[in-house]
Amino acid sequence: MAQVKRVRRSVSGIILLDKPRGFTSNAALQKVRWLLNAEKAGHTGSLDPLATGVLPLCFGEATKFSQYLLDADKGYETVAQLGVTTATADAEGEVLERKPVQVSESSIEALLPRFRGEQQQIPPMYSALKRDGQPLYKLARAGEVVEREPRSVTIARLELLSLEADKARFAVSCSKGTYIRTLVEDIGGELGCGAHVAELRRTQAGPFDISQTVSLEALEQAHAEGGAEAVDAFLKPVDSGLEHWPLVQFSEHSTFYWLHGQPVRAPEAPKFGMLRVQDHNGRFIGIGEVTEDGRVAPRRLIRSE
Repeated sequence: MAQVKRVRRSVSGIILLDKPRGFTSNAALQKVRWLLNAEKAGHTGSLDPLATGVLPLCFGEATKFSQYLLDADKGYETVAQLGVTTATADAEGEVLERKPVQVSESSIEALLPRFRGEQQQIPPMYSALKRDGQPLYKLARAGEVVEREPRSVTIARLELLSLEADKARFAVSCSKGTYIRTLVEDIGGELGCGAHVAELRRTQAGPFDISQTVSLEALEQAHAEGGAEAVDAFLKPVDSGLEHWPLVQFSEHSTFYWLHGQPVRAPEAPKFGMLRVQDHNGRFIGIGEVTEDGRVAPRRLIRSE
């Protein structure tokens, strides 16, 4: 018998998943997409399988704005295992070296200021960055090491939360593209004992924090009780990741022309920058950018229902 193709639903919004340990970001996305039975889906920046925490998942029209969450600052809590370096700089890698740990809270605290602010960071070989179309982690698994260009990242907050024997817990707030594994490895190198990431939890992604997330178990429970439609209750609005942006509301006349790709005047708009746009009924219809002549030009539009 021919297999009946599943007809997916057109749903739009953001689910803030507390990604469980052991899942890749894509595996978590596909699982939630299946629970929602959603047509279109995307995530906003990978978390390592080892990591847990805030993973915004975008569905339908929200995927048009996922780049802005991808570019947003992130927050983490991490446990550094001191005295042990691994091939991957985390707990899943082969142990390369063990050294005795003779550090104190004060010696760690004295070191941290040099890691705050703008930094040049070399991405790890075990990362999803690509070289000639191949992810670096595939090259690393084949025993290859290639030169990686340092890149600028900003670490706005780096705080030692606790030190228990050979485990140090840190809180980090940083720009996109920052590798916590590299940060922990570099701190361990400066301490002279080496270190790797034993635990990693993302606590913030852009405007979202861990208190707003939902577990995979809760989504599965909702689906078991009420099907895909019951999971809709966990969808946040399409523009919830942009709520810190300025907002303008158009008249019915301006809405018509703007949705047809024409810049329009909005007296209450800021002088420059990107903003959210609502129509005359208060419905989010896309994002715009203020032009040099003060009009609001459409940049991404929401498809009308």
